[in-house]
Amino acid sequence: MQGRASARRSVVSVSALAVGDKLPQDINLSYFDAEGNMQETTVGALTKGKKVVFVAVPGAFTPTCSSKHVPGFINSADKLKAKGVDTIGCISVNDAFVMAAWAKQLGADGKILMLADGSGNFTKAVGAELDLSDKGLGHRSRRYSMLADDGVVKLVNMEEGGAFTVSSADDILKQL
Repeated sequence: MQGRASARRSVVSVSALAVGDKLPQDINLSYFDAEGNMQETTVGALTKGKKVVFVAVPGAFTPTCSSKHVPGFINSADKLKAKGVDTIGCISVNDAFVMAAWAKQLGADGKILMLADGSGNFTKAVGAELDLSDKGLGHRSRRYSMLADDGVVKLVNMEEGGAFTVSSADDILKQL
């Protein structure tokens, strides 16, 4: 159980994402396209030859994620794209149906690609798993923002626990 805390504490992996890391290319993420069809893509296909900002959240419809974190990226989408970002993707350990409903509620359509990491495979692979079982939420993702260029991590702002101090859209904009 190295790298894992008790059920009452958060899990912080010893192999967390770092600048210079190559993202795992073959992990699938799901989303709904503009026509309402479920699609699946790999991290490799999503990032190949592109600058992608990922914003990861512990859960769709949760308070901080819904009121501050993701709305900041929605409101800053044009500014991010003006700085050379091709895609903004929000990743959560939720299913694609939940992510689509959340996108609609937030008005994210066309601004942010709402990516479902339903089984947490991407989250585990990048060392961002967070155990929120004591809160009834199971295993989720730590909150972070990241810039990947052609699949290589260029910036990463990883939060501790449920904090929201370093991973905002403004933080990424200042770093670009």
